[in-house]
Amino acid sequence: MESANPKPAVAGNPKLLSIEVAEGVGIARRCWIKFNKEATSALYTPFVICLASGNLNIQSFRHYIAQDVHFLKAFAQAFELAEECADDDDAKIGIGELRKDVLEELKMHDSFVQEWGLEMVKESTINPATSKYTDFLLATASGKVEGVKAPGKLATPFEKTKLAAYTLGAMTPCMRLYAYIGKELQGLLDGKSNHPYKKWIENYSSEGFQASALQTEDLLDKLSVALTGEELAIIEKLYYQAMKLEIDFFLAQPLSQKTVIPLIRYHDPAEHCLMLFSDFDLTFSVVDSSAILAEIAIMKASKSNQIQSENKSTSMAAAADLRNTWGVLSKHYIEEYDQCIENMLVTEKAEKFDYEGLQKALEQLSDLEKRENLRVIECGVLKGLDLEDIKRAGERLILQDGSTSFFQSIITNEKLDADIHVLSYCWCADLIRSAFSSRGGLDALKVHANEFRYEESLSTGEIITKVESPIDKLQVFNKILDSRGNGKKKRTVYIGDSVGDVLCLLEADVGILIGSSPSLKRLGDHFGLTFTPLFPAVVEKQKKWMEEEEDSSTWKGLSGVLYTVSSWAEIHAFILGS
Repeated sequence: MESANPKPAVAGNPKLLSIEVAEGVGIARRCWIKFNKEATSALYTPFVICLASGNLNIQSFRHYIAQDVHFLKAFAQAFELAEECADDDDAKIGIGELRKDVLEELKMHDSFVQEWGLEMVKESTINPATSKYTDFLLATASGKVEGVKAPGKLATPFEKTKLAAYTLGAMTPCMRLYAYIGKELQGLLDGKSNHPYKKWIENYSSEGFQASALQTEDLLDKLSVALTGEELAIIEKLYYQAMKLEIDFFLAQPLSQKTVIPLIRYHDPAEHCLMLFSDFDLTFSVVDSSAILAEIAIMKASKSNQIQSENKSTSMAAAADLRNTWGVLSKHYIEEYDQCIENMLVTEKAEKFDYEGLQKALEQLSDLEKRENLRVIECGVLKGLDLEDIKRAGERLILQDGSTSFFQSIITNEKLDADIHVLSYCWCADLIRSAFSSRGGLDALKVHANEFRYEESLSTGEIITKVESPIDKLQVFNKILDSRGNGKKKRTVYIGDSVGDVLCLLEADVGILIGSSPSLKRLGDHFGLTFTPLFPAVVEKQKKWMEEEEDSSTWKGLSGVLYTVSSWAEIHAFILGS
């Protein structure tokens, strides 16, 4: 939501939330959705970024191919064991076809060796990360992992089918992950590309491999259809473990080159300071804080009137009147806001990034925000809110999936000198502080927002205004940076979702836009901003860095570029790595 002024309660961007899986969706799809964060982590590993950029050292690729041969041999063996256990003829045929695909993939690796002139060692030594996955996979297929019976102890065809399902549960995430990475990298190739690893990318993005990944998922679903909830939980556990081991496999690939990620890769706490800034409403939270405060006020009115009048109908009427008042305030704000955006777009469209023009245009929005906050105060709709009710609401506030774990990882990382600030239009900073204090470690985040004025823990209806507009946010942002004058090199990252964040997003070394704001997109297009998905931008940075042999990876503010992401998992992988 663009501000903390009254607006209807809305859900956050669906891409940012924990996805609710529709009933009837198979176990393969459910697991892929649930562990999508891990898939994103794999995409942002230094090995994949270097491969995508085309400047992966050839010896690193040689090592990867040699290790992948061990992977594929284990896959072929596991498919063979699963085929023996499958009771259904169609499933047997399907698993057999997948095993043949793996054997064909092994032949393809031989063609890689010939094409790149690699002196592949036929019996290369298997590294620990590779052996951890292959040992895990074959132990699963042999019934030697916790919760899985060995084939010799399986008394019925149904129990054997379960073992086949467990085996596919340990293989499916790798198939889907390679298909996912292949598609993502294929999207970065142009038709005339002379990318050195084009053949590898085209193989995993091909219709044939995509079909194999889908067939593996379909077989997993088919073999799992009669399993109990407890047995499905075992598959989920195997799926997750396989995904983590696959990421470890990518991370274990040796690189003899510098890489642009993770952002903290070359962070020296003695010399560098990571300055992290984030918006709160709909960046951090799922619901706008103004909607939460409105509901608290309405519930308070209902309870207070019921106690005073002992008449349920009277209390309901009072609550309805207050809800109506909130509705009027919200409607008025939306109309004024939309008109304000239109007014900012009447100037001639900029041919290039026009920061000064954007900043001047946003003065209109700043005036609007202050007027609307004054209307809220004068209406008295916030009067009488109990501080304890506000704190309880903060504790129950749902935060965006991945946001909490990201900041907890920053705070607990002893190798980082990090300073974290939350800048928000929220009327009541106590609501935010309570949301953080109830999550382990997040009370270390410094909150910069407006405050309620209280008398004996009850709100007077007044707001102590501190952060009301994009310009106010920028002033707070700059003040914080100025106060951190310890001589260290500062790397600034700002994470936001709307027009209210745009000046800070642009001033930061890395401005990350999460979700999608139509208003910001329109303003950005008008004033020459560029919206670039983060992953392709990282790949391009890696490419230029190696080509120019200089520190072109430096992320600099006021470039006019905002980096877009669809989840906090991307932010986590980009800044901290896997």
